[in-house]
Amino acid sequence: MRKICINISFIVAVLSCISCYDVLDKRPLNIYTDNDVWSNATLLDNFIASQYMYTPVMVGDATTLFNSWTGSPMNQDPRSTDMNYFFGNSSQAFGPRLIMDITDETKYNSDSWDNLAAYKISGIPSNGGCSEYWENAYYTLRNLNNAIANLPDSPLDAELIKLRLAECRFLRAYIFYSMVKRYGAFPMLTVVPNVDSPDEVLYPIRTSEKDVYDFIISECEDIKEDLAGQTEWGRASKWAALALESRAALYAGSIAKYGKVQLDGLLGISSSEADNYFQKSYNACQEIITKGGFKLYDENSDKVQNFKDLFLTKKNCEAIMVKQHYGTGFNSGGGLCTWSWDMMQAPNPNVWNCGNENGPYLEMVEEFEYIDGTSGKLDRDYVKSRLWTMEELWANKDPRFKASIYTNGDEWEKCAGEEYGNGKIDFHIGLRKPDGTTSYNANDSYNGVKAVGYQSQHHVLSGVTNTGFGIMKYVDPSANNMIWLCESRTDYMIFRYGEILLNMAEAAYELGKDGEALEFVNQIRKRAGINKLTSIDLDKIKHERKVELAFENHRYWDLRRWRDAEEALTQWYTGVRYVLDYETRKYWIEFLDHVDGANQPQFPESNYYFPITQARIGANSNLANLTEQKRGRSRKPASQEPPPAYSYRVSSGFAEPRGPPGFTHWPAPYPAIPAAGPAPVRTVYLRLVRCCASCWRRSSS
Repeated sequence: MRKICINISFIVAVLSCISCYDVLDKRPLNIYTDNDVWSNATLLDNFIASQYMYTPVMVGDATTLFNSWTGSPMNQDPRSTDMNYFFGNSSQAFGPRLIMDITDETKYNSDSWDNLAAYKISGIPSNGGCSEYWENAYYTLRNLNNAIANLPDSPLDAELIKLRLAECRFLRAYIFYSMVKRYGAFPMLTVVPNVDSPDEVLYPIRTSEKDVYDFIISECEDIKEDLAGQTEWGRASKWAALALESRAALYAGSIAKYGKVQLDGLLGISSSEADNYFQKSYNACQEIITKGGFKLYDENSDKVQNFKDLFLTKKNCEAIMVKQHYGTGFNSGGGLCTWSWDMMQAPNPNVWNCGNENGPYLEMVEEFEYIDGTSGKLDRDYVKSRLWTMEELWANKDPRFKASIYTNGDEWEKCAGEEYGNGKIDFHIGLRKPDGTTSYNANDSYNGVKAVGYQSQHHVLSGVTNTGFGIMKYVDPSANNMIWLCESRTDYMIFRYGEILLNMAEAAYELGKDGEALEFVNQIRKRAGINKLTSIDLDKIKHERKVELAFENHRYWDLRRWRDAEEALTQWYTGVRYVLDYETRKYWIEFLDHVDGANQPQFPESNYYFPITQARIGANSNLANLTEQKRGRSRKPASQEPPPAYSYRVSSGFAEPRGPPGFTHWPAPYPAIPAAGPAPVRTVYLRLVRCCASCWRRSSS
């Protein structure tokens, strides 16, 4: 009898499992399998478009999302319900601003968001901080690696698949580039791990800095022709691949020449390799210059307006690749097709007291020469000795100065009206009265003349020191500078021809081609409207990059690759204060020392590489274990059978990877396993649980 009961129980269990099999295998109507995505051109296009969106480092090295208004960074799942808000707000506004504030370009003119002051004074904290890029990177890499593994088997048109596959490889290379310039060595994963993957995939060791750069350069070379048919604006093209190659190879060459090899070759590149990388950068630049059809934007005889228009004119002749911002309506909750630049940088603090958020240092202003090529450095004693009009003080400056930076007295149409200073920016702080006394009180005035100008009131009342300058580059004068979050529509330049000419100049100079280097730098200066150089050296090339590419988020990384950051970022910075003279309506100029506070900014040598935090090492101890790396065990990506299938849900017009319902951590850099198409063990387990539940319900009824 007992045997019969057991057999009956077994049969019942089997029949029960079979009976609910069809129910379990039914697919929700809002789910697409990965085969659906790889087999449908529209779904595939939406999927790849979403990966551009998930790569926020394309917007001025914006990296982290924020989980609270304290500014604590986190790598929030971009598929969250707050995706629009966080992606629009954080990655496309705060990110571009934050990276500038840890270099020698600007001071953060607000409170200590994300502890910027501490970051600048003390360096990168051991637990990470501003400009981190890790979890979000691996999230997107997982998606891209899955696509790269599966697209070759797609039934779609071969040319379309070739193009989309090349786009995925480009985005992956761009993410690798964004990580290698931060961490040097990291796990360069090109596969998607399963729960049953071998340990070297689940717990990967770091790929050497050299191998990462070699992979990026090789990928760009391999995919450039596959991208030749790209006609969609804002997406990867052959020229974008070459631009990335030129930038990555230039960085690798600088690290080889000016850095040092550490950790038995894991970090750094041998100096013997420098010329090889400079040559690769040179070759990539040369191909863009001779065959790309790009040119410097030079459509307006007014050199100031011309340089402004370069960043305001969509689809212009200098743009190689941009992040498009083309929203047609305002979205106060954040918009993926807009960003927050105008609100953050406009002269008038308004929403959340934003505006004039980044104050360029006086040292940055002085980098802009005079038109005749003489130094832009002020004779401070002389400047303090007399009264000035703004026209006198800044006369004959490099036109790029007024196109990139605004200051007291500059025209700004949204300041129109008496309250705003009759169409001019009023940055004065202090009023010199006829009796010789000076008031700096924001609430004081004399015969109707206020002691503090409108644009400076916020800074005086909040106690935050303004440098006397703001950022004009990318700011749209036709936009309402009282706008809400994420309403700017200017495109963001990822690669532009001006950078390529400067990359070419530097690579040529490093290869001993001084004449070519001089030629390319002078092309930049001619467009700017400033006298040409008669000789060239590396310092002049560095200077030209600092001025031409100001506030485009090159400076911080340039200083790191040249190994100049210790000197350049360990110093006091200054600003100016404009004191209005009541009788003459001219200005006394006061110089402000130590505008960042009482402690001198520091950049310790250790900060040339971002820390791989203890939390990440806790998830994968091989990130800290150098034993295998030193033995010479493969530092290159492991290979594996195609990864398990994803499922996708339809949301906001994108085919997006569905979030994992039960898995919150993954031991390797990848943050989570796919939700559908999981490892067999998990599949069986879930099926058994559901079958048992179904059988229980049936038996109980």
